[in-house]
Amino acid sequence: MRNSAVLAVRRGLVCAVSGAALSAVLPAAFAAAPPVPPAAEAARLPFTARYSAVQHGGILRAANSSARGATGAETVNDNATVKYVDVDDDPNTYNSSRAELRVPAGARVSWARLYWGGNLHVGEQKPAKDNGRVLIAEPGGRYKAVLADTTIGHRTADGADAFQASADVTELVRSARPGLWTVAQVNVAMGRSAVGGWGGWTLVAAYEKADEPLRKLTVWDGFESLGPANPELEIPLALGTDRIPRGADGRLGLVAYDGDRGTSGDYLAVETGLAKSVTRSVISDSANSADDVMNSSITESGASLMERLPAHHTTLGYDSDVFDLRGALHHGADRFHIRLGSPKDAVWLGALFVQADITR
Repeated sequence: MRNSAVLAVRRGLVCAVSGAALSAVLPAAFAAAPPVPPAAEAARLPFTARYSAVQHGGILRAANSSARGATGAETVNDNATVKYVDVDDDPNTYNSSRAELRVPAGARVSWARLYWGGNLHVGEQKPAKDNGRVLIAEPGGRYKAVLADTTIGHRTADGADAFQASADVTELVRSARPGLWTVAQVNVAMGRSAVGGWGGWTLVAAYEKADEPLRKLTVWDGFESLGPANPELEIPLALGTDRIPRGADGRLGLVAYDGDRGTSGDYLAVETGLAKSVTRSVISDSANSADDVMNSSITESGASLMERLPAHHTTLGYDSDVFDLRGALHHGADRFHIRLGSPKDAVWLGALFVQADITR
């Protein structure tokens, strides 16, 4: 068992090991693989399209926080004492949380990626060498090791030591049954600091289903910080010859870190239309106000629709939200730009996704 686990980790694969053996083997396996250096890191990763398709189907996500407040009554993470979330029965994992990925019956998963990240410096200082390593278990399954397969964003600034990593998990998600996914060992620190601790994960999946509308599906990722020195980020969605039909439906997803609830000024907006006639729509809902959209929440259209364990209302610096774009997608548009801003508070952006009805 030890030899097969080490070999899988050295090859950078998702590897399956039984629960008790995994806990015993995995740390040693990671430590015993010096020929394979950790994934490269960069303080800034420009946002680029990770996945793009036009198909009948949509984009889903499951997400949860890996950290919690010490008392459970905290609403902001600044100066709060942060502890780990740990819902599994394995004494060898120090954090774990669960969330449901609701793939429609009859759909086929065409692509899936896991994003995870957090703050390494709170009361304790976590080693960056573990940024690119997590465990994942599909519904009813055992933990598998997942290693980052691309450059990791890692920036020490504004009192934090923040990172995000990701890996392709398409085959695992495609073959899984419905239910709750578990992600463990996200490299986040616990304790107390002025900027607070945070951490979490989001599993994003695109799917095909013949009886759903034709949609443009795009996922972007990167690692960009927003704040007084860099207040806004613009991301264009290339529509090409496709157009937005009348009455179009759509969703926009966001993954961000250290969004402080109650600190105003951060916003999300989309611009759609033709080059000479563009309409700007500020995106918000009942759980994410127009001037505090990154506010430590995991919601869909203003509600907590996803089954999560735990299902904390405030996720202490971790945002994974999905917004309704109806009313913001204008008929005939050939332009779609996303704008995120945070002129007052430091926020780290990790991923965005859009599904939008189109016509050809």
